[in-house]
Amino acid sequence: MSVRTTALALVSALAATAAATLALTGAGTASAAAVQCSVDWTTNDWGSGFTANVKLTNTGTTALTNWTLGYAYTGNQTLSGSGWNGTWSQSGRSVTVTAPAWATSVAAGTSVTAGANFSYSGANAAPTSFTVNGAACGGAAPSPSPSPSASVSASSSASPSPSPSPSSTGGSGDGKAPALHVSGNRLVDAAGGQVVLRGVNRSGTEFMCVQGYGFTDGPVDAASIAAIKSWKANAVRVPLNEDCWNGYANVKPEYAGENYRTAVKNFVYALRDAGITPIVELHWSQGRYTGNSSGCSDADSTCQKPMPGAGAATFWSSVAGVFKNDSSVVFDLFNEPYPDRAVSGLDQAWNCWRDGGSACPGIDYTVSGMQTLVNAVRAAGANNVIMLGGLAYSNDLGQWLSHKPTDPANNLAAAWHVYNFNSCSSQSCWSSTVAPLAAQVPVVVGEIGENDCAHSFIDQVMSWADAAKVSYLGWTWNTWDCSSGPSLISDFDGTPTAFGQGLKSHLQAVN
Repeated sequence: MSVRTTALALVSALAATAAATLALTGAGTASAAAVQCSVDWTTNDWGSGFTANVKLTNTGTTALTNWTLGYAYTGNQTLSGSGWNGTWSQSGRSVTVTAPAWATSVAAGTSVTAGANFSYSGANAAPTSFTVNGAACGGAAPSPSPSPSASVSASSSASPSPSPSPSSTGGSGDGKAPALHVSGNRLVDAAGGQVVLRGVNRSGTEFMCVQGYGFTDGPVDAASIAAIKSWKANAVRVPLNEDCWNGYANVKPEYAGENYRTAVKNFVYALRDAGITPIVELHWSQGRYTGNSSGCSDADSTCQKPMPGAGAATFWSSVAGVFKNDSSVVFDLFNEPYPDRAVSGLDQAWNCWRDGGSACPGIDYTVSGMQTLVNAVRAAGANNVIMLGGLAYSNDLGQWLSHKPTDPANNLAAAWHVYNFNSCSSQSCWSSTVAPLAAQVPVVVGEIGENDCAHSFIDQVMSWADAAKVSYLGWTWNTWDCSSGPSLISDFDGTPTAFGQGLKSHLQAVN
């Protein structure tokens, strides 16, 4: 599934690398004196900008209503975008975060997390004081003997954690996600045990960068990964953007090229080290297409295209070079192909899917077929498991096996997407078209979802998939209004929506 809006008011970045815990108590008016809370302050600094995350916890016995958090910088830090999970504003060096409409009250013993991106030059000193609903709170530099009313403990790092060296990327043991390969119709670990992937998608890395807001939609720090893991998810699919990864000129430099690649690597490695299988996939790609079912008329990677373009081979050669020593990372070559909307007939569409180039007469740009992308991955020296989605936005796997690309590593799996509004959305279709394929190759349902904010449809999908030993991941771990697209959570601490509750309950029962 693709995010089709180009003006989302949500911003974030990756990999929290500095943390401070501040105990806050009121010291102002009588009403302010009732405030009892703590703030976890987390930042990620990439040199010319950073992400600030604040987790406000109500440690008192009464609710914090219509909460407002205030603090100030000493440098030229400037708010970028509008932040998330709160209304962010800045006047001079002073920053204010007010409660969002959906979380105006913080109940006793609960927390709310908000965050935003900032740009800066020169020094980037942390805030030295905070206020919550008018209560002045100490936040000075760490002290060996802080006062009881304004205690501070802090540790910080100026840059993201370094990417692991090739020798440290085993992918099994040490609490890491298992090294994976294909054996017959199963995904198996290094010992030959079957691995069924059940988890979530984490949308944001495919669109935030190209829209100029940041790296991802909302936090992807250790706390957010822990929240995903608390659902018993063992896999996370990470959508990527061709322009941002390849560093094309249409993307802001701070969100492109090496900066983007480092952010993605840090997130992928953090997932792996938490025991979660990362699936990296090309979601938005280059190519001007204005035909049937066009998502946009832009040649840049600003929407879902019917097939990957010429630059996708460069993208996958680079991605494969980064992760080739870590077989716990799975590659999903292209989100949702739909050449069947652009060419004449299913046979032609499947030929286009596999061969690209002249086999795609209805697509004006140069198409990279799946065989070309498999070749690019293997030529880079990567033997990682590769997923390949079929036609009709990955919902049609009818000719997948007869058009399966050649792979010297014999490490291919079929990717399937299913929503209640797809053509193949009935158990009879799954049993007649997907089950026979799943008997011969691993099938990973990269996206499951429904458009009614409920979960009765995905309940059926998951039960069917469990019986068939088929993997599946819910769309999506984002705090969107699920009436505009399936959203699993209402808060990045893992609070499920009604739709998400179905997936959460099921994962906790079977994983």
